[in-house]
Amino acid sequence: MPEVVRLAGVLLAGLLCACSRSRPAPPATPDAGAASRFVPAEGVPGCILYGEPQRTGAVPPELPELSGLAASVLHPGAFWAHNDSDNGFRLYAIDEGGKLLATLTLTGASPRDIEDITVGPCAPGQGGGSCIYLADMGDNLLSREQVRLLRLPEPRQLVDATLPVEPLAFVYPDGHHNAEALIMDASTGRLAVITKTPESLGDVYALEGLRPGETGRATRLGTLQAPSGVDRMTTAASLHPSGERLLLRTYTRVWEVRSPQAADFEALIGGQVVEVPGASQAQAEALTFLADGNGYLLGSEFTGQPLYRTQCR
Repeated sequence: MPEVVRLAGVLLAGLLCACSRSRPAPPATPDAGAASRFVPAEGVPGCILYGEPQRTGAVPPELPELSGLAASVLHPGAFWAHNDSDNGFRLYAIDEGGKLLATLTLTGASPRDIEDITVGPCAPGQGGGSCIYLADMGDNLLSREQVRLLRLPEPRQLVDATLPVEPLAFVYPDGHHNAEALIMDASTGRLAVITKTPESLGDVYALEGLRPGETGRATRLGTLQAPSGVDRMTTAASLHPSGERLLLRTYTRVWEVRSPQAADFEALIGGQVVEVPGASQAQAEALTFLADGNGYLLGSEFTGQPLYRTQCR
């Protein structure tokens, strides 16, 4: 009998304990977990939330060191892409699956280290004409006395061709900097670079006085920081068509700077910096907003690496 009484007491205590506990929270669904990780965009054009990156294809053999992507202005669905240093001086048009659409052999310069690309007006305040800008500004050893952009009109046909570029040199008055990110405000034609540094997501420099045969200047506007300093070393960037959102890529993440109604770079870089969906890639050095601003394309060095499109949820 004592054993039966003892066992009944244990069962009663267990029931009382179970009744006193609060009900456990239901497990989060995968979608809820993804949504909670990323901050919804408020007051800016484009996606409120981005979906998960979807593989669209692979880096083609012609781009073993893919380092820059930019959505074409003239050719819907086409992206301009280029290699890093130590490759032929060529520019490629591809689709989001990596299919080669055209190869441009470029002349008029001997680039040292092309790191990024953007597409926009051929000159500030000029309504007609779209140009491609290649950023020959990589400087790992911090030894280049001047760096430069290489400009060419965007071809009206996607066919193989040989085209000349126009060098636009510039200097940093405050010393040498390595930079792998170039952006352009399509509404004004203003250009800026973002440095690659282990201290932050980079310093933003506006480019002024870019003219053939002259040397322009890079004027520092400010520094971009990841929340709590958890990331650094920006390898690519892309400005939203509205000018109110800026994508930054590092080797491990994708960030977005958001600033509602930002009228210029100065206002933009004071905006909120949040993480957005990225994809694991071998050498993450390329990204671009889609032409309509409702998503972005991610690329990486090495032939056969996946290309990923991220769109609105």
